[in-house]
Amino acid sequence: MRQFWLKGLLLGAAACATGVGHAQETVVVDAHAAAKPFPHFWEQMFGSGRAILTLRESYRDDVKAVKKVADFKYVRFHAIFHDEVGVYNEDEHGNPVYNFAYVDAIYDGLLKNGVKPMVEISFMPKKLAFPDALHPFWYKQNVSPPKSMEKWDGLIHAFTQHLIDRYGVDEVASWYFEVWNEPNIDFWNGIPRLESYFELYDHTARDIKAVNPRLRVGGPATAAAQWVPEFLAHVAENHVPIDFVTTHGYGDDTVENMFNTHEKIAVDDRVGRAVAKVRGEINKSPLPKLPLYWTEWNVPGLMQSRDTTYVGPALANTVREADGNVDMLSFWTFSDVFEEGGPTTTPFRGDFGLRAFDGINKPSYYAYGLLHELGPQRIANKSDNVIVTKDADGGLALVAWNLVDPDQHGSDRTMELEFKGVAKDAKVTIERVDNEHGNVLPKWAAMGKPLNPTPTQATQLNEETAMPAPEQTTLVNGRLKLELEQNALVLVKVAR
Repeated sequence: MRQFWLKGLLLGAAACATGVGHAQETVVVDAHAAAKPFPHFWEQMFGSGRAILTLRESYRDDVKAVKKVADFKYVRFHAIFHDEVGVYNEDEHGNPVYNFAYVDAIYDGLLKNGVKPMVEISFMPKKLAFPDALHPFWYKQNVSPPKSMEKWDGLIHAFTQHLIDRYGVDEVASWYFEVWNEPNIDFWNGIPRLESYFELYDHTARDIKAVNPRLRVGGPATAAAQWVPEFLAHVAENHVPIDFVTTHGYGDDTVENMFNTHEKIAVDDRVGRAVAKVRGEINKSPLPKLPLYWTEWNVPGLMQSRDTTYVGPALANTVREADGNVDMLSFWTFSDVFEEGGPTTTPFRGDFGLRAFDGINKPSYYAYGLLHELGPQRIANKSDNVIVTKDADGGLALVAWNLVDPDQHGSDRTMELEFKGVAKDAKVTIERVDNEHGNVLPKWAAMGKPLNPTPTQATQLNEETAMPAPEQTTLVNGRLKLELEQNALVLVKVAR
């Protein structure tokens, strides 16, 4: 027998993340502690850019790749009604003309690759918009309200009926329909914003349900976790259909915007706190049993951190905090086939995805793979730096991390895991994402930082960062010691 030292990650509860020296923590893991269901809510849905991008081969390649590391069932994207999709036009007499050819190609491609859409109803076709208002994003979506609510009703009815005619009601009833995107900020130009969005929601939800009441619709899809109490009061009072609540919140949203307070809340805790806030608002509303789908979130984008190992522990910490309060937590985005700021200039510019533009896996891609290995039952544990679960075979699967914000100075950490309720010499496997494992940036730098990697270079980077076979060891008198460098994520599995 031998002691096993793992270079990985963990933020010790006994030490400050911005401290110096070498922090230590002992975590007691009791296999017989109370357990509860642990649905993998963080990997059921992902966001992506806009509808037309789904027709690209690179986008579909990324769908296939992410499905290998996450239980990816739904995808959400903007702008199914953007003029580049060609859905809406008018003839010389002003009569609506619909064309769903590209819509079909978009949804056909998703379904062929094993994912279903959360249909975000957005944005306004130019011929239906008044006044004409283009958003500053590179693809210049129109964020105006409709010039005619009657014509909007006609579009929603025709669009929804077409989906049922093509895919069947059983299939479309398994999708979700979300009305608009972030109407509380500059993605909606209605005046006043709240009341005009409510009108849009009311018409859209009723139109969808009029086609078939089995279809699921919700909102308000707001930024910074806003408008939920007002929205639920409105739909309840006016008997407007609603099947779920959606909203957004990011780690770098301000406390004032997200909570309407001046509290000091660490960026790594803001999404978890916001999820709990909204769940509480739903519970206190006239519709307390509605599910909550958090349809956009990501870690803070400090210093291009979304390309780094920081994402793994920040993801794990948010999962730990959000558990029990949210039904789906949709990471924005799964792919850097993404053009809000224009065409890519480099594969690593801090974009939101798990894969860089050239199909290159980032550390976050491998971090999702580690969290996917967690079990379906979560075991209670007091540490803020681990998630402990029971796996499908009755063994233990846990992740541990050492979370240090990119703009802070942290330290490596030692974590000693003390196991109860398992054999004192139980077999253990260990995997990790850290500076040396699953981290593409040093490999890209060694390659000379090519701005447009060739397919051969992209393949080489993925081969060099691919996760090795799990390391194998045993517990020593029921204990396992981990050396956890800054911003590593470690998966430990303990056999029965």
